[in-house]
Amino acid sequence: MIKSQKQVKTLHTLLLYIAGFCLFLEWLYPLGDISETSIGIFVLFALYCFFISYFQLHWLISFPLKGFGLLVIIHMLYSETSFLDLNWIGEVLQEVAYNIGLMFSGEWYMLTTTFRSLLFLFLIWLMSYLLYYWFVRMKNIILFILLTFVYIGILDTFTVYEGSTAIVRIFVISFIALGMSSLSKETEAKRIPISVKERLKYWLLPLVLLVAVVTFIGYQAPKADPQWPDPLPFLEGATSNLGGDGSGTGRVGYGEDDSQLGGSFVQDNTVLFEATVEEDHYWRIETKDVYTGKGWETSRERNLLDQSDGQITLSTFENSVETDLLDAQITFTESNQLPKLVYPYGVSSITTEEDANYYLDESLEGIEITFMEEDSSLDAYEITYDNPSFDIDTLRDSSEQDSEEIQARYTQLPENLPERVEDLAAEVTEGYESRYDKARAVERYFSANGFEYQTTDIPVPEEEEDYVDQFLFETQIGYCDNFSTAMVVMLRSEGIPARWAKGFTSGERIDSNAEEETHVNQVANSNAHSWVEVYFPDVGWVPFEPTQGFSNMADFHTDVDENDSPMEEEEPLEAPELDQDEETEEEEGTEEADDQEEETASSDEQTGMSSQAGYILVGIAIVLVLILFVLYKKRREIRIYFLQRKLERQFDDTVFQEAYLYLLKLAKKKGFRRGSDETLREFARRIDKDLYTVEMSKLTRIYERMIYSKRLTGEKEEIIQLWKNLINQIMA
Repeated sequence: MIKSQKQVKTLHTLLLYIAGFCLFLEWLYPLGDISETSIGIFVLFALYCFFISYFQLHWLISFPLKGFGLLVIIHMLYSETSFLDLNWIGEVLQEVAYNIGLMFSGEWYMLTTTFRSLLFLFLIWLMSYLLYYWFVRMKNIILFILLTFVYIGILDTFTVYEGSTAIVRIFVISFIALGMSSLSKETEAKRIPISVKERLKYWLLPLVLLVAVVTFIGYQAPKADPQWPDPLPFLEGATSNLGGDGSGTGRVGYGEDDSQLGGSFVQDNTVLFEATVEEDHYWRIETKDVYTGKGWETSRERNLLDQSDGQITLSTFENSVETDLLDAQITFTESNQLPKLVYPYGVSSITTEEDANYYLDESLEGIEITFMEEDSSLDAYEITYDNPSFDIDTLRDSSEQDSEEIQARYTQLPENLPERVEDLAAEVTEGYESRYDKARAVERYFSANGFEYQTTDIPVPEEEEDYVDQFLFETQIGYCDNFSTAMVVMLRSEGIPARWAKGFTSGERIDSNAEEETHVNQVANSNAHSWVEVYFPDVGWVPFEPTQGFSNMADFHTDVDENDSPMEEEEPLEAPELDQDEETEEEEGTEEADDQEEETASSDEQTGMSSQAGYILVGIAIVLVLILFVLYKKRREIRIYFLQRKLERQFDDTVFQEAYLYLLKLAKKKGFRRGSDETLREFARRIDKDLYTVEMSKLTRIYERMIYSKRLTGEKEEIIQLWKNLINQIMA
């Protein structure tokens, strides 16, 4: 028994929509690999939205249903109160208002996690409708398929995501969807009766088998070597390392030349090594002590101390500092070794399976390796170290005098340093007695005074300009080098020994087993970072973190309030020469900055925006493209709508002629072509015959009378209704 056309169309609609949903999932799957996003909840929400969109409920029903689902997920992810406790909704609305303000001010990197998730869920909501329109109503799916291939190809090339299997899945889904779409267009255009059983037996089953066979052959067939080179090494080679010549746009990563700082850089997410650790901390490489006004150099000649037994004699802090004995395993990826070892504070020994010799460069405090008397690098090694925890009370009470050597070497400043830099340092530290409090005041100065973390549009100081002066008084934007150098210079101008340290932040955690004592961090070029070390006579070198959006990775403690972060261990210090209102604003700004630091990534790989926010921007761009495409595809409906409004509001000869001529143009596009020897009335009768109507002939007679008599006759409502009926029949 032949099924009705409605049943066949329903089956076709369902299959096409399922194909669209499967393709959309390919956009979600990579997020679990390239970020810490758990995609399960987003997949469920996508399924929920697609299910509602499929039934094409009235928007008064579908909108509340999807909105309710969105609120349920936000509550599950970020609220610990009952769903019926409506206070959490007020908190969400306040957070939305706050984040919208950040967006309008251009501070995208400060968007909160809740708001990012809200945007992403809303994007899924929009996509459920757009894909229904594309796949089911327009049956025009080529563009979305191409965008999916491009999206997966880019992620496969530039991220850790392996897209080979995804490409095969997209190929299979796309060809089945294209086959269904093509057959449906043919059967509907020519009104070919076909049952559900026939469609499955003579078309869908052969199509699936054909795609499966072609996929299997393609998967098993021998593959030729790539004909095009990998673009990533080319892009890396086209840019210079961060800390190179300091001009133009460099590539973020470790570089040995820091004599000319400044300039923008682009991200390089190439993974350098993986570290199995118990605690997150800085990965140190070297320090520098001479500030030239443009960058950093070292005051001493290279002097290597033999550490061949693997016992490192580098001591950055005194024995009185509390420590925990920890181990870390470092494994470099492929050929991405560094010329020096990365090591944590308190390193005491290094072991490796290779027969290597270790040398400590006293001038930089860098550890170098030689193998067979030639400079080399290690693929893997294990480090034993004493992880320090600094006592804040001890730091505050430090009263011993610095040695002459420390004072001479680590308070050096160029003679032409602008006086206003010293004046600012004196103003910021005024009212504080201890070295620790002064260092903390300078550290907090940047977050409390509107300085912004940014990696693009960063100027290089001119010949007569000082790097720190330009940052403090002209631009107030920059990345870690700007913040850390400025803090060192400000402390030195107050006679406090400080130096510039560089290396890497802890990287990104890639395992999720919270029960294990150790975890694995992945450290990339984009984690390259610089920070500040301040000298305390009876403690040693203590790290500080002035960079906006970053938290100090060193451990601090106090007998009064046992917290690990110095941001929370002490009550806010009062700023100098501020009235009560200004003081309150600074404290609120500091607390807000601390909250933002917890929500931003703790590495230099950010360009002022987290990875999830980056994907949201990409998603927004794609949605805009989709909207433009939909507007293009619906251009006829939009034109018809405005013509109808013109007929209703301004019914005259000109408007009617425009509407009638557009009707003829539309009929031509739908296959009703007027012959060269065919009169307008004959053409109208032929259209009426095909459409089983007489309305085209009526409207044509009205048009001819208007042309010959130069005036429009007939009832306005009747003419408009004739035109609307013909439009609907031709567009059907």
